[in-house]
Amino acid sequence: MISYWDGWVHYLMYLLMIAAITWGDSYRTIGLYWVGSFLMRAIVYILGNAVGKYGSQVGPLFLLHMLYISVSVWACFRIFSQPSTQDAQVTNIQEAPRRSLLRRPLDLLFIIYLIPAFGFCVLRGLVALDCSSKCCQDYTQLYEPYLKDPSAYPKVQMLVNMLYSGPYYIITLYGLLVPGCEWMPDLTLVHSGALAQAQFSHIGASLHTRTPFSYRVPADSQLVFLLINVLYALVPQALCYRCCTRPAFFLRPTPEKKRD
Repeated sequence: MISYWDGWVHYLMYLLMIAAITWGDSYRTIGLYWVGSFLMRAIVYILGNAVGKYGSQVGPLFLLHMLYISVSVWACFRIFSQPSTQDAQVTNIQEAPRRSLLRRPLDLLFIIYLIPAFGFCVLRGLVALDCSSKCCQDYTQLYEPYLKDPSAYPKVQMLVNMLYSGPYYIITLYGLLVPGCEWMPDLTLVHSGALAQAQFSHIGASLHTRTPFSYRVPADSQLVFLLINVLYALVPQALCYRCCTRPAFFLRPTPEKKRD
């Protein structure tokens, strides 16, 4: 599933960035989305190969892949060094609304979502750590037996989600409550790209015919599995869109320069 994502989505993002560079436009937004997607893919792929059942089959081609990773990491730093275009999107920050949360119903819905999303990523992280809790055991057996696949990719994926997405949800909760958090649009871009790649790979692998039958999602649980995981993938995209298209709440007012 990682290869499918590379061949379609990453390839499209590469074309969009090349087009933006050719036309002299900023490619920082699509670049940050790619950074999150690429880093998630690289971490899961490398660690999954190292500790999973395919660890003994790592050969010279894996070293060539590491060269690709190194060049891509350099590209990540280049993208982060690009100037932000947020200042040009808001003409008058002083007049931007600083309304309370109750007067921002969309942000309130996002905050309500962040709380169960945090619990969900922690639950799957505990499953990856072989937690003996009945709740974890029942969830694995009924909804996501793929988390026990010996390839180690799903376990690494859930641990990365818990260690990365868990703190992200807490930080984002703060950013939606307190105005002036200028890092929110960039942070949501990186996270939405990472989670899109992660959920695409996880959902596809959980249902793929090449996955052993005992690790696939049971037929009577597929609807619940898809509903939860698709929602878990789409809401961060909506939050990212909200933060990038209406960033006024997150930008700090700049003092006007005194005229001579």
